[in-house]
Amino acid sequence: MIKASIYLMPGMGANPKIFEFLSFPENFDVNYLSWIPPQKNESLSHYAYRMTQRIEDKNPILIGVSFGGVLVQEMALHLNCKKIIIVSSIKSYRELPNHMKLARVSNAHRLLPLQWIESLESFSLFVLGKGIQRRLEHYNRYLSERDPDYLNWAIDQLVKWKRGVAHKDIIHIHCSEDSVFPLKYIRDPFIKIKGDHAIILTQSEWFNKNLPKFIG
Repeated sequence: MIKASIYLMPGMGANPKIFEFLSFPENFDVNYLSWIPPQKNESLSHYAYRMTQRIEDKNPILIGVSFGGVLVQEMALHLNCKKIIIVSSIKSYRELPNHMKLARVSNAHRLLPLQWIESLESFSLFVLGKGIQRRLEHYNRYLSERDPDYLNWAIDQLVKWKRGVAHKDIIHIHCSEDSVFPLKYIRDPFIKIKGDHAIILTQSEWFNKNLPKFIG
């Protein structure tokens, strides 16, 4: 039996351990992607192309979380994907919250010092959302990508993302109380489930029950 291949991309600053509570049917080949260092002045499009060099299947299923969801949409431009699924993410720059849209035109984000990455509490708030704070001590292991050069690049690419029209066949799963990409900015179509930005961790039972019908 030829297995369909799934590639999982974590969010900004996170590693593949955020997927550790997910389970998939045996007829799928599951692969975990990690962030690679960006080249100097590298565009998101070129970075996405380099990431596709890690894809060995001709018709992969791509699943991306948060900024990883943005990345897999850019990767899909270089691939013939069977499915694209994004979680706690956005389908175009039009879904960015207002403060990120402001940064898009003002470059205000470039003026912010990155000392906050030294604080696990601040970093987890930015990457995982408010809902994770009570269990902060359990999530240090998920936030290993904290290199300042990578984070500066990632934040800049997020707020300046150029996609204005959503991919036609994308499946978007979003959270009712998302504190990173608030629901009020998210446009149809999307599937709403209960929780904050880190639903890939906190709502794993929902994903284990429902993902098979989305990827089947």
